[in-house]
Formats: sequence, structure tokens, C-alpha cells
Amino acid sequence: MRIVLIGPPGSGKGTQSKRIAKRLDIQHISSGALFRIAVLAGST
Repeated sequence: MRIVLIGPPGSGKGTQSKRIAKRLDIQHISSGALFRIAVLAGST
């Protein structure tokens, strides 16, 4: 299952996605965290 939440900064995407993940017992993946990891690893 894939659920994508979009919205402006501060709209609660992270909060709601964590709640949905907990309720549905699925993994929460933060795209922002993935981008930060890629930048730190030197990915272009």
C-alpha cells in the first residue's frame, strides 16, 4: 500500500502520516529524511 500526503510546510503531513502508519500498522517513510541522508552520503 502506498499513501502519499502533500501540502505546504507546517500543514501537518508528518503528524498525519505517522498517525496513519500507526493505525494501519504500516511503515512510515519520510521523503525529507531520505533526501537528507542522500545529501550527506554525497548522492547527486
